[in-house]
Amino acid sequence: MMLFVDTVEVFYDEFQALFGVSLEVAQGETVAIIGANGAGKTTLLRTISGVLRPRSGQVRYRNSRIDGQPPFKVARLGIAMVPEGRKIFPRLSVRDNLLVGRQSGRRGHWDLERVCGLFPILRERAAFPGIDLSGGQQQMLAIGRALMSNPDLILLDEISLGLAPLVVKELYGTLGAIARAGTTVVLVEQDVARSTQVADRVYCLLEGQVSLSGRPAELSSAQIARAYFGV
Repeated sequence: MMLFVDTVEVFYDEFQALFGVSLEVAQGETVAIIGANGAGKTTLLRTISGVLRPRSGQVRYRNSRIDGQPPFKVARLGIAMVPEGRKIFPRLSVRDNLLVGRQSGRRGHWDLERVCGLFPILRERAAFPGIDLSGGQQQMLAIGRALMSNPDLILLDEISLGLAPLVVKELYGTLGAIARAGTTVVLVEQDVARSTQVADRVYCLLEGQVSLSGRPAELSSAQIARAYFGV
């Protein structure tokens, strides 16, 4: 396993957000984490990426503990996160936003040419400030910036949120290319149908706990609905 989360519990002050969450991600997999708003999906990604520190449990990456490591060290190990809301640098140009991703210092095949091949609009708008891009283009930029760090594992948080269906379809069309390039993908989504179409395995979170896990083909829509809504 590339990533192993073992009975992690996470708090915001005295509010507990994750209750003994465990999951595994094998190298080369695409794993979807689904669940409603407030289920703990973003908290889980923030914990993996080092933004949050678990109060108990472990996060192991390539057999080494990374819980408690600061985000920049986690990034240097090969984990990149595309945060919910994209968080691009609005006044920097598209090109400079992408170059920020190189600060991890990791070497690999993702560079400006390859990222712009995946998202041609970024080449066309390379000199534009990030704030001038549409929401979908900003999401492409955020994914491209993460890829520029040459990660072995990319964490994608709600990449379809607030975007038009055609844009979402285009974004999801790139996930296969990212996976084929050798990058393992963990995808957080509320859109069950779309995420399970691209995932090798799926975990469902409900109120901070894993309510269901398995391969999409082995899970019925009724099982997913019960795990998702708790009814």
